[in-house]
Amino acid sequence: MIKGFIFDLDGVITDTAELHYDAWKKLADEMGWEFDRELNEKLRGISRMDSIKVIMDHNGVSLDENKIVELATKKNDIYVNSLDGMTQEDYLPGARELLTHLRSEGFSVALGSASKNANKVLQQLKATHYFDVIGDGNSVSKSKPAPDIFLFASEKLGLRPENCIVFEDAEKGIDAAKAGNFLSVGIGPEERVGHADIRFNTMKEATLFEVKSHFKDLF
Repeated sequence: MIKGFIFDLDGVITDTAELHYDAWKKLADEMGWEFDRELNEKLRGISRMDSIKVIMDHNGVSLDENKIVELATKKNDIYVNSLDGMTQEDYLPGARELLTHLRSEGFSVALGSASKNANKVLQQLKATHYFDVIGDGNSVSKSKPAPDIFLFASEKLGLRPENCIVFEDAEKGIDAAKAGNFLSVGIGPEERVGHADIRFNTMKEATLFEVKSHFKDLF
């Protein structure tokens, strides 16, 4: 039976993608690196350190680890400063309604995000009370597509993976859910998350009623 729900943050609860893009773009411009929307798509769902390595590989750049950490930190500072402008108006349509519904029905709820700034984002959204467990980029060492963040979340909830549904908008996130033996709900286009157990174009479509209807034997 389904007892818990685990949510990715960016692209599921809120959309900080544009803030991330702006921060990476500013850093890339300073470094004289090529960075565009197409390359930015490859960063979806992966950690900051993995992201900068993708950008470096694309530009044929090699740097020592200390310099990579310095640049990743610089990007993060740009991004974190931009979070101060986030408010409760920045939930993706349907996300707050779903979280409220899950709370009212007594389900366990966790965050499973690669972001190390997840707590800051949740505070800006005034969303921390929706979550029993917050798993973020500080919780595990291996990022998606490794299932570690979801396994961390389910363990902290006291639930087995097969008793949890993961909501994800990234291909690597769905890969991670499958690797961990979780059921999955994909948010986004077929070509990105079509391998999820069920897919919706937007969070607004992913109501508890629709999810229960699909997994009806598990509720």
